[in-house]
Amino acid sequence: MDSNVLLQLVVQIVTGVIGGQAVGAAIKNAAMTQLPKILAGGIGGIAGGQILTSLVGGGDPATAGALGGMLGDVVGGVGGGAILTAIVGAVMNSMKRA
Repeated sequence: MDSNVLLQLVVQIVTGVIGGQAVGAAIKNAAMTQLPKILAGGIGGIAGGQILTSLVGGGDPATAGALGGMLGDVVGGVGGGAILTAIVGAVMNSMKRA
């Protein structure tokens, strides 16, 4: 595995967890424990980072423009982690009510 790819994944996971924690703190009624927030944030961070990188630069950091490279990984990671954590929180909340 290339060290650049590994660095991309680490950045996406860490920023995804940060985004997930932020959403988890903002949505108090979701009643999520730390483990689902961390897992959803990390997985969402990877997904969001990969999607943003492919949309903006086609996977090539040289053509990614302003959002290329590390900034794209951070923005995609935080966004993806936050979105997936919000979805998981909503599902868990609806399952709890049923």
